[in-house]
Amino acid sequence: MIVSPSVLSCDFGILESETKMLQDSKADWIHIDVMDGNFVPNISFGFPVLKAINKHTNKIFDVHLMISNPDMYINEFVDFGADILTVHYEACPHLHRTIQHIKSKGIKAGVALNPHTPINVLDDIISDLDLVLIMSVNPGFGGQKFIESSVQKVSKLKKLIESKNADVIIEIDGGVNLETGKKLAEAGATALVAGSFVFKSDSPSQTIEKLKQL
Repeated sequence: MIVSPSVLSCDFGILESETKMLQDSKADWIHIDVMDGNFVPNISFGFPVLKAINKHTNKIFDVHLMISNPDMYINEFVDFGADILTVHYEACPHLHRTIQHIKSKGIKAGVALNPHTPINVLDDIISDLDLVLIMSVNPGFGGQKFIESSVQKVSKLKKLIESKNADVIIEIDGGVNLETGKKLAEAGATALVAGSFVFKSDSPSQTIEKLKQL
């Protein structure tokens, strides 16, 4: 299991030590939620925070753009260290063009789906993707309750990927813990984003290790 802790839930007052903890942990990726206050009702952070995190880690930067008009910023996010760039289906009227732009920069391209968006919207593009991110909460805030129907959504996505003989990572974001993570892993998830569950635990490093064992 790929584990991608979300720094949205870390203590920004000690960002350096939180990043070094992730660097020393068994986390595979670092998940970076970028919110613009428009596409989602919250504002998180942008390029200066990416730059600060990048100074203290060589982990894969798993950047999730919860923003309108993501095409405007693809080049900048690549320049600031994104290894994976995920855009929302709902924010991209020309999704194929957006994905090709990301891939042309030599990094992995992902598409995120909000809870109400069905899997079948990806039928014609799944073979072009490196990753699909299923939102198992409504995007915008950490610490929300897991939407149980997300498990069935993972199963449907896995079937679509297999039917197209594609090679796509299935990532889940929202309400992930050991209980929900186990269900998601059994349904076919291959990457888990965890924020509050990691950073609010007594031992974030041990919590990451337990998630990896799912």
